Amino acid sequence: MIKILVVEDDNEIRLLLQTFLEKNGYVVVTAKNGIDGFHLFENERDISLVLLDIMLPYKGGDGLLADIRKTSNVPVIMISAKSMVQTKVDIMRMGADDYVTKPFDLDEVLVRIEAVLRRSIMSGSLEDDIAINGASDNQFGYGKTAGKSQGKIYTCRNLSLDTYSKQASINGNVLNLTAKEYAILELMLSHPKKLFSKANLFESVWDEEYVPEDSPLKVHISNLRTKLKEYDDEEYIETVWGMGYKLKSV
Repeated sequence: MIKILVVEDDNEIRLLLQTFLEKNGYVVVTAKNGIDGFHLFENERDISLVLLDIMLPYKGGDGLLADIRKTSNVPVIMISAKSMVQTKVDIMRMGADDYVTKPFDLDEVLVRIEAVLRRSIMSGSLEDDIAINGASDNQFGYGKTAGKSQGKIYTCRNLSLDTYSKQASINGNVLNLTAKEYAILELMLSHPKKLFSKANLFESVWDEEYVPEDSPLKVHISNLRTKLKEYDDEEYIETVWGMGYKLKSV
């Protein structure tokens, strides 16, 4: 599991971020001032990312960032109402990995977190075997083959996907999937506990900015459900109204 430290003095924003991130499969610890945030960072050794407000009581976010960088390369995303370009430049030069301006969109924060975590894992800043958002969880019968050269096999009840052959099958029947449908299914099967926002799922698969009123995601999800339903009456993709999509547990 990925653990995120949220340091934010606004109670409403702190709770909003904590609730949203936990719903998306992260473990979250919080602090409401810079001093408490630093103590948590020192004591919670398995923190993988810090969401850090700049304007904090007792110790400012820039000071906390400087303290973190003395001992750690853990990813830090700054959150602030300050939108001046020079402020962003100064903070990034201090060692921040990204900068989000208030008011922010929760889906945007989620996408930025995942992008920063991916870069950190690829660069070796985090352990190579960390699976983003619980990708290593064994829920739903999920598993993988040993050895990267052999690819991975993900399973969920009667559904199986082989990343080596790039094929998915259900009850022994090979599914005729488009490239996007396969990518959606692989992403969901590889993160079986994660709730994907529509923006997160779209931008991960299409690698384009999500535009709600002009998105093909809903059509692809519908087509994918139809193809799964052809060979199995069970539901595999669950819609969480107002939030997005997730792999259905039962």
